[in-house]
Amino acid sequence: MNIWISPNALRGTSDELLWSGALYGLQRLRQLDHKIGFVADELSARQRELLHNDRITADPVDGASADLSVSASDAVLRASAGGVTIEEAEHWIGLSRKICFPTRRASRRRQTAETDITVTLNLDGSGQSDISTGLAFFDHMLEQIAKHGLVDLELRCDGDLEVDEHHTIEDVAIALGETITEALGSKIGIQRYAFVLPMDETLATVALDLSGRPYLRFDGSFEREKVGDFPTEMVEHFFYSLAIHLKATLHLSVEGTNDHHKIEACFKGLARCLRAAVSRSERNADILPSTKNLL
Repeated sequence: MNIWISPNALRGTSDELLWSGALYGLQRLRQLDHKIGFVADELSARQRELLHNDRITADPVDGASADLSVSASDAVLRASAGGVTIEEAEHWIGLSRKICFPTRRASRRRQTAETDITVTLNLDGSGQSDISTGLAFFDHMLEQIAKHGLVDLELRCDGDLEVDEHHTIEDVAIALGETITEALGSKIGIQRYAFVLPMDETLATVALDLSGRPYLRFDGSFEREKVGDFPTEMVEHFFYSLAIHLKATLHLSVEGTNDHHKIEACFKGLARCLRAAVSRSERNADILPSTKNLL
């Protein structure tokens, strides 16, 4: 990527300093093969010296041809593309990480004769959620995916609950799977694979592969017909619908005596699996984890 950096995004609080974390951030961008352009003559002699000492020089990139432009205002660095701010941070350490690993967000709306669903999520979030499906126990389970998967999730579903719960649960799984798939994009840099999760007397084993090959193996049973307002027969169907539309291979088994704990352990286990599978690191930043070069 070609990155153009305005002088005000390099200057520090005095002519003796660069912006906080600039040397680290610029080196990090270089290490991941990004090209950086700036006008050194618009910096002070001391600022140029600091860059020179770290062997940081400008690449032949100008503002007109750059894929990304970095500027600063109100003590905040902003990275923009096409005039739209896509990332911001108070220092170069944070901004360079966001540039190297862009925030993965997606939004979708799914409308049928039975449900009207909107989903907005951020795979690189902190676990915040705002969920309303009309089924309190289902909301609680989806909150587990957000909280333990570190996914910011907003989800609204207006479903035909006067008929039964099936359409709401199934269609939410479909919409959620499709939205996660969209947010993942090319899948370059992800870990791909991922959890054994205990909850009191319950043990859930979850294995996830973001393979592009949808499949579910579910081993577990429930004694109760419902937990709260959630039919237990829909647990397996939720995970089936999610796996199909997430295009993932999912193996899930659960053992225990408390049906509430068993269902919750399944959702928490999935969340931890998803969190691990979508995570990225500098070591594999540009690597697609497949010998086929396709996921």
